[in-house]
Amino acid sequence: QVQLVESGGGLVQPGGSLRLSCEVSGFDLEGRSVGWFRRASGVEREGIACIGSDGKTYYVESFRDRVTISRDNGKNTAYLEIKSLKPEDTANYYCALSGFCYSDYRNFDSWGQGTQVTVSS
Repeated sequence: QVQLVESGGGLVQPGGSLRLSCEVSGFDLEGRSVGWFRRASGVEREGIACIGSDGKTYYVESFRDRVTISRDNGKNTAYLEIKSLKPEDTANYYCALSGFCYSDYRNFDSWGQGTQVTVSS
């Protein structure tokens, strides 16, 4: 069974940074793309970034200057670094797998349960 577990969320002050992790078990991450998404109160699910099986990265333009996506196939883990956090970034952050870095989140599968990020002073 494929399982994804996000971690690294928590309470952070505005302007701070976080590094989120997505650990995959039950499946070889190599050969799969990993996407990061978020869902905030009152806002539809948003795509943030995706990294392909070849390591090529894709960013939603509104996040490009503040996030970095990476992967470590040896650890079966993908990462999302977020900086310059603001209260509007408060959301549950999810990772998911896909065959390719699709632009539509509905093409991703094997979703994790998410990790909560709360930005507050």
